[in-house]
Amino acid sequence: MYFGLVCCGLVLWSEILGMKKTRFLAQNKHEQQFAAALRKNVNNYFKENGISPKADVSVVFQTSTMLALYLVPFILMFILPIPIWAVALMCVVAGIGLAGIGMCVMHGGAHEAISHHKWLNTMLGLTMNLLGNSVYTWKVKHNMLHHTYTNIGGQDADIASKGPMRFSETSKLRKVHRFQHIHAGFAYCLLTISMLVNDFFWIADYNRQGILQKQNLNFKWMITKIALIKSVYLFVCIGLPTMLTDFTWWQVLIGWLLMHFTGGFIMSVVFQLAHVVEGVEQPVPDADGVIASDWVVHEFRTTANFSRNNPLLNWYVGGLNFQIEHHIFPNICHIHYPKIAPIVEATAKEYGVPYIMKPTLWEALMSHSRKLKELGHVPPVSMG
Repeated sequence: MYFGLVCCGLVLWSEILGMKKTRFLAQNKHEQQFAAALRKNVNNYFKENGISPKADVSVVFQTSTMLALYLVPFILMFILPIPIWAVALMCVVAGIGLAGIGMCVMHGGAHEAISHHKWLNTMLGLTMNLLGNSVYTWKVKHNMLHHTYTNIGGQDADIASKGPMRFSETSKLRKVHRFQHIHAGFAYCLLTISMLVNDFFWIADYNRQGILQKQNLNFKWMITKIALIKSVYLFVCIGLPTMLTDFTWWQVLIGWLLMHFTGGFIMSVVFQLAHVVEGVEQPVPDADGVIASDWVVHEFRTTANFSRNNPLLNWYVGGLNFQIEHHIFPNICHIHYPKIAPIVEATAKEYGVPYIMKPTLWEALMSHSRKLKELGHVPPVSMG
């Protein structure tokens, strides 16, 4: 059932986009049979065990923990006399919480994977506002474009070249990319700060593409709403501490940057380990805009898992180390990924479909570094 929802979602996104986009065409019945078998096997797991594919009470604790990590250090700064070194440490903790909210709370809510109640998923998705960003632009960029056109240059914004970083084999190669495997960590620290600005560019781009009109959304209202979210966020995070504490504006700004550098680095690394590692493909559509693969098989070829047997990591990143399962079943809560992953892997093996997995976090990091080095030297692949 949930796999079917994904397929329906792909059709809906294509209609919303209202433009020429890549099409996926299965090469044989074997690929289609694999997709059907995978859907059946995973659905049977939930039926046979009599459990819901949504969250259980453990997610309440997880959500509360991430919110506390993010908010409590900020509150303590107002009510306790804290030395500057301790404030710096709390900013790092807040950054860990910021990343946790993005990966566990907002992400699951935006995919409607936490609850059968739409209002609850919406509320969890709106925690994106606590980070100063728009959940709407995230849904278009992530749910619509990234999940549908995974690792396709020019359509998946997550692998688009960003300043000194080149993630796509089809992107132009520049001299600055030669050492990107070295300076990547510095660039990754800027993720969440750049999103504060990029929301405006993204919403303008979606308006030009006609996405807002397809959803009956007013561009002026949307950009005003985004501006209000960011204004309130910056006032609360920088304005209030400057006004109501003994810290100077520049001390507050440094603390705020430290928080974002921490959160941005964590989220960037986790996201990149799923799609920019060795063994993961970046298919190029042919001249007719066709990828010669069933969409499900495409997701297996363009996505990787990592550190699957690390329960602490799985808990903190909200199952984003199980990216294969997440991409195929985004509406299933991440708490079920460790159980369905062996089913998904076994089905893929049965049908000869690749199941890419880096056994440990360290191996995934090294693979990502080597892939970045490769992308920093290899000339671009021509588009079909």
